[in-house]
Amino acid sequence: MAKTTKTVITADKLIALYMDHVLEYEKVPGTIYKFCKDHKIKEEEFYTFFGSFEALQVCIWNRFFENTIGLLQKNKQFNAMSNEEKMLTFFFTFFENLGLNRSYVLFVLKAHKNPIENLSQLKGLRKQFKNFASGLIEEKNSEKNLKILQHNAPLFSEGAWLQFLFLLKFWMEDGSPGFEKTDIAIEKSVTTIFQIFENTSLEKIIDLGKFLYKEKFV
Repeated sequence: MAKTTKTVITADKLIALYMDHVLEYEKVPGTIYKFCKDHKIKEEEFYTFFGSFEALQVCIWNRFFENTIGLLQKNKQFNAMSNEEKMLTFFFTFFENLGLNRSYVLFVLKAHKNPIENLSQLKGLRKQFKNFASGLIEEKNSEKNLKILQHNAPLFSEGAWLQFLFLLKFWMEDGSPGFEKTDIAIEKSVTTIFQIFENTSLEKIIDLGKFLYKEKFV
């Protein structure tokens, strides 16, 4: 008699089951108990990895970021790129990853009428992305001998995050083949932001970012 093989539960397995569930039923599961029962999982196995569906949602966005960084690290040319080229490559790669999960992303970012509630799941991604953006500026600052020529990394990273939110909303509404309009928006916005960054105060960058954010999310 053949033995039945028990499915090993991992964080990635739960993420895959959750994303499939959301898309199949077009709603977030009502309770963790029901979700686990539907997928023949012990409830304690779920809690081994996540304390709530909200925590799982945050982890999904973290995975999008981690997968993107993993691909960048495999690119032998990445370390030799300029900061602007690194940011461009990050955005192109990140949104390519999002495209593989577009149905899920569109659903969860439109689940609530209040945009702030939808964006709460990005809090882990926000922290990771801002660290990435800050790292680019700190790397550039290390090349400058005079402190007066150095830039404020935390402030720049906040401007970059607002730029990301604008691009995310643009991508969500992009109906062009292969999302080619998003690619153009990425290239133009990153180029503009870096040009402004080199020649304008960071406060103006933040003002621009807030304007773009309000245009798309409010």
